[in-house]
Amino acid sequence: MQELELVEFTTVSRIWKPSVTVAAVVERDGRFLLVEEHTESGLRINQPAGHLEPGEALVDAAAREAIEETAHPFFPSALVGVYLWRADGGGATYMRFAFTGNVGERIAGRALDRGIVRTLWLTPEEIDQRRDRWRTPLVRRCIDDFLAGQRYPLELLYTQIGAPGPA
Repeated sequence: MQELELVEFTTVSRIWKPSVTVAAVVERDGRFLLVEEHTESGLRINQPAGHLEPGEALVDAAAREAIEETAHPFFPSALVGVYLWRADGGGATYMRFAFTGNVGERIAGRALDRGIVRTLWLTPEEIDQRRDRWRTPLVRRCIDDFLAGQRYPLELLYTQIGAPGPA
């Protein structure tokens, strides 16, 4: 009888998943609230935006990121859109949930998030003049969708944190 040789196979499975981010698209008197921030690619402009944290609802993440990056309380009122963007060269993939709403007055003395240089209120034309400094192409796409009147109710997004209830 021939003896079988046992061979151990190690399979390395790589799970692909996009980074979930949120952004605040805020317009006041024809100007949009943006942040200027240090990135690995240099100084860039972006909407107040960042990553969804564990256990956090999307709308809460947008409000948190906006106040951390601008010192303005943000009160989301609608979803502008959901965007999938992949960085050039096979880089990271981002799924962005962009919200619009109102901001309160800047909280005096509140520090901005690490890496944020300053906040800016820019017209679409001024944003276009800084195209080479956009963090991603989503900066302008979110503004275009906002200007086109694209709004979805927040009720479109459902969040359940914790164990499911009885079936």
